[in-house]
Amino acid sequence: MSSLYLASASPRRRELLQQIGVPFSLLAVSVDETPLPHETAEDYVRRVALDKARAGLAVLPDADACVLAADTSVVLDQRILGKPADRAEGLAMLAALSGRSHRVLTAIVLANRGACEVCLVDSEVEFRAIDATEAQAYWDSGEPQDKAGGYAIQGWGAVFVNQLRGSYSAVVGLPLCETAQLLDRFGLPRWSKSAG
Repeated sequence: MSSLYLASASPRRRELLQQIGVPFSLLAVSVDETPLPHETAEDYVRRVALDKARAGLAVLPDADACVLAADTSVVLDQRILGKPADRAEGLAMLAALSGRSHRVLTAIVLANRGACEVCLVDSEVEFRAIDATEAQAYWDSGEPQDKAGGYAIQGWGAVFVNQLRGSYSAVVGLPLCETAQLLDRFGLPRWSKSAG
């Protein structure tokens, strides 16, 4: 049976795979995540996820190995909101998201030496209004500092979410329904008690 490697440093993706009983090993990869000029948000997340999967395959000696990679972006008015560089940028992101809807795009790639499948999941998240004092307190908690868009839906940032249309797990970082379908197509196990 093929081995599965998760090409991600994200603890959230690791937890999500464990949630559905998927046996896997971690694989550290590094790719350039700078958006290209005139690249759409959809093309950006697909490219970065593909680059991660290819980088993972390149370092694995096992010819039967499969690599799962993903990339998630928060998109507001066609602008990709990455991880905030500092407090000012983090607070500006929360102010921009306050009282509005935004998209969260997650691309997943499952690849081996003979096949590669890409899936893009588009979810819409609507925030309630966030006042400046609350935004500052949230930033000071430390939670949003390494999160795309400056918030974590699976953490304290959940209090801002008025409505979600789409996949909750995709917003966290790995759409489980679509991931399970890809795993099934590649003949990889899930719901395994030995996972984790």
